[in-house]
Amino acid sequence: MMVVLKVLVRLMPVLALFLGASAVLAAQPVEKENSAGRTKVVFAVSWLPGFCDTQPERPECKGQTPDRFDATHFTLHGLWPVGKTYCGVDAAVRAQDGKKKWLELPKLELAEKTAVTLARVMPGVQPGFDRHQWVRSGQCYTSTAEAYFDVQLRYLEVLNSSAVGVLFNEKLGERITEQEVRQAVDVAFGPGAGARVRMQCAKAGETTVVTGLTFGLGDGEKPVAVDAAGGTAVTNATDTRAELSRLILAADATHGKCTSGIVYRAGRP
Repeated sequence: MMVVLKVLVRLMPVLALFLGASAVLAAQPVEKENSAGRTKVVFAVSWLPGFCDTQPERPECKGQTPDRFDATHFTLHGLWPVGKTYCGVDAAVRAQDGKKKWLELPKLELAEKTAVTLARVMPGVQPGFDRHQWVRSGQCYTSTAEAYFDVQLRYLEVLNSSAVGVLFNEKLGERITEQEVRQAVDVAFGPGAGARVRMQCAKAGETTVVTGLTFGLGDGEKPVAVDAAGGTAVTNATDTRAELSRLILAADATHGKCTSGIVYRAGRP
C-alpha cells in the first residue's frame, strides 16, 4: 500500500482528463487536461437545483419541484471515456447529433425497467441527452446501451446512499467546501479516493453554486454486458461499491477549480 501511495504522489502533477460539464446539459463540454494519465473514464453527476438556477429554461428544469428525486439526490450526467468519441457511429448519425436535436436520434434499446429508472434519475432524458451520450461516448465503452446505462445507474445509487449523498443533504441551503466533499468521498470509497473528485460550480449572480461532481475512473474489469432481457454481473450494492472504489482509486489525482459553493435547494437557495 505504501508503494502505491508513493506512486500516486509522484503522479499527482499529471492531471487526468475530467469533465468540464457541471450538469445534465450536453452543451457544456468535456474538459480535457491530459489524456496520457491513468484516468480512463469520467463519471459525472449533477446537483440539479444548482444547475437549474443557472439554466431555468432547460426542459429538465422547468418541472422541478421540492419533492422530485432530483431535488435531494445526485442525478446522472454520464460516463465519458477519455479521448474517445463516436466509436463506430455512422457519419449521418454523428452529423445529426451535432445538430443537438437529440430526440431525433435513434431510440435507445433498453429494458423497460432500465428506461423507467433512467428517466427518473437522469432528467436530461427529456431533451434526449441519453441518446446523445450513447452516440457520442457509450459505444466507446461497451457494446449495448443496456450495459452502458446499467453500470451508471448502479454507480449513481451507491453514490447517493453514501457519505457523499448524506453530506449534500445535510448542507442543503448552506456552503460546502471541496475539502468536505473529498473527505466524504474518502469515507465512502476509501482513503485517497477524494483526491480523484472535482466539485463543479457555476455563478448565479454573485453566488457560486454547486452544480455537480466528476470522478476519475481508472483501469479495471468492466461489468459483463447486459442484454435487453435484464441481468447483470454485479447485483448488489456492496459489490458495486467495491467496484466503484477500485476504479476511483486507480485513477489519477486531480485538482478542481471550485473550492466552495452553495448547495441549492430545489427552487430556492
